[in-house]
Amino acid sequence: MLRTKTLFVFLVALGMLAAAIQPVYAIDEPLPSWNDGAVKQSIIDFVQRVTTEGNPYFVPIPERIAVFDNDGTLWAEQPAYFQGLFAIDRVRALAPQHPEWTTIQPFQAVLANDLKAFAATGLQGIAELMMATHAGMTTVEFDATVKDWLATARHPKFNRPYTSLVYQPMLELLEYLRANDFKTFIVSGGGVEFVRCFSEKAYGIPPEQVVGSMIKLQYEQRDGKPVLVRLPEVVFIDDNAGKPVGIQSAIGRRPIAAFGNSDGDFEMLEWVTAGSGERFGLIVHHDDAVREFAYDSGAIGKLDRGLREAPQRGWVLVSMKNDWKKIFP
Repeated sequence: MLRTKTLFVFLVALGMLAAAIQPVYAIDEPLPSWNDGAVKQSIIDFVQRVTTEGNPYFVPIPERIAVFDNDGTLWAEQPAYFQGLFAIDRVRALAPQHPEWTTIQPFQAVLANDLKAFAATGLQGIAELMMATHAGMTTVEFDATVKDWLATARHPKFNRPYTSLVYQPMLELLEYLRANDFKTFIVSGGGVEFVRCFSEKAYGIPPEQVVGSMIKLQYEQRDGKPVLVRLPEVVFIDDNAGKPVGIQSAIGRRPIAAFGNSDGDFEMLEWVTAGSGERFGLIVHHDDAVREFAYDSGAIGKLDRGLREAPQRGWVLVSMKNDWKKIFP
């Protein structure tokens, strides 16, 4: 009798525990910082289609690859690319050693604090600054320099560390995809070594899953130790038509999903979504001047062709203002 009563009490307690736990899972929905609507549902529907065995859209786990642009897609990119702002600070620090910089671009614009003129130089201008300020630096020294800057520098508008200006909805999207056995990559027009300095901590994306623009490296012996030295020579620009090339070269598989925010990502989305089987393309549209920035055109994050052609190509267009409950963590 006592044993029966004890079993009864145990079962009742177990039932109460189950009842207490159940609501937690019930409210644990994916993408909590995304407003309910067609955009959020399209992401969930795509993931469910490619991960449900037995349906014609199922994609095996090794082929579940998603690629993300970084600037303007995973973190902010105004008033200039953050790598560009890093290079600006380096130029100002090194300017006393280079008086000639006051007369040549993009250095003249940087020293005159003319961000508009600097932005007009685009990725090429950033590349020139990086080459000029980091020639002869080892990869270890560069990594330390970037991390020191990220730890101390603050955004001119938000007065927050740059690594805190990642987009909360996109962090949730990365987590949601990985929970469904996707492998997530960054494919950035920025320098690959720059992005690798923070990608794992900021996004959960390890350095080996970052594709980006590259400068030449050279193997040397310094003080009896082997090092890799950064040389003032661009090897590859991972932007526009370079992005599909970078993906194929570094990953070796055509992804099934691509996420960007500008016309610099157009060819990446075009190439990814042109593949056979189920595909997904998404563009983040910066239209929230209150919580972040609102822009379509200009040298930084220009979105013209992608904005016009997204509907006919079946790409999802995200309104930051209407589709995101919050912007930053």
